[in-house]
Amino acid sequence: MTVEHSLNQPGARGLFEYDELEASFDPQLDTLWTYMRQKVRPSFTPALLADFVQWQSDIEMACASRIMPIRYVVLGSRFPGVFSLGGDLDLFAAHIRNGNRDALAGYGHACVRLLHRNMLTLDQPIITIGLVEGDAFGGGFEALMSFNVVIAERGTSFGLPETAFGLFPGMGAHCFLSRRLGAAHAERMILSGQTYSAEELYELGIVHALAEPGQGRAEVESYIRQNRRRHSGHCAIYKASRAVNPLSVEELEEVVDLWADAALRLTEMDLKLMQRLVKAQTRLLARSAA
Repeated sequence: MTVEHSLNQPGARGLFEYDELEASFDPQLDTLWTYMRQKVRPSFTPALLADFVQWQSDIEMACASRIMPIRYVVLGSRFPGVFSLGGDLDLFAAHIRNGNRDALAGYGHACVRLLHRNMLTLDQPIITIGLVEGDAFGGGFEALMSFNVVIAERGTSFGLPETAFGLFPGMGAHCFLSRRLGAAHAERMILSGQTYSAEELYELGIVHALAEPGQGRAEVESYIRQNRRRHSGHCAIYKASRAVNPLSVEELEEVVDLWADAALRLTEMDLKLMQRLVKAQTRLLARSAA
């Protein structure tokens, strides 16, 4: 059994203390465990994005100051059955109806900058692990592709459903999938809107390890114990992979701009479908809280 130090202390905000994230450091595994705990819906709201910006800064500070020897960073979700449903659709619909392209693009740029920094492991000798104990759709799936390692429980689902309401996933899916699977396969996945199981994505190499239901965290702990002696070599391999297939933040932001333009062309029927998805997410939250 590992011993963890909670980093959330009463009083003023300290290191690794947030409104919609919870973090704890395990000194035996040199691992920072972080879980999303959204207050509204399991999606990337502006409040959650702000916490992620601070989270990344805190990791950099902790590593640079050697406050704690972080070698692995794990991100999961406390929302039952859901890792993340992606972008803030309610916010999208409001900006689209107001014709506010700058706000749409600004939201998207904030998202991809976070993913790009995660992909670069904040220029620190750390390995990032996405822990998937529930479904990941849209931006939730895109976010996972910025991690070095994805460990998912069997039976979890992944998908890019944006084409159902006339959009496309604009926060990195095309860039990440094209580099991993090739442009044709990436385009086919995006256009299909198909839902994939964790097992299918394991076969494609997008998910790196599978866990039995309820055993996701245990599988991550096992992965870290088995590979910690290879940590330096693994960091170098991931860095070499980024050098062979570089992805710039400018490329990600250019795709966001295309996404914002496409969003403003959505019809009222598309927006009503988007709103139905928001209501479905809200009902999911209500059932979870019951």
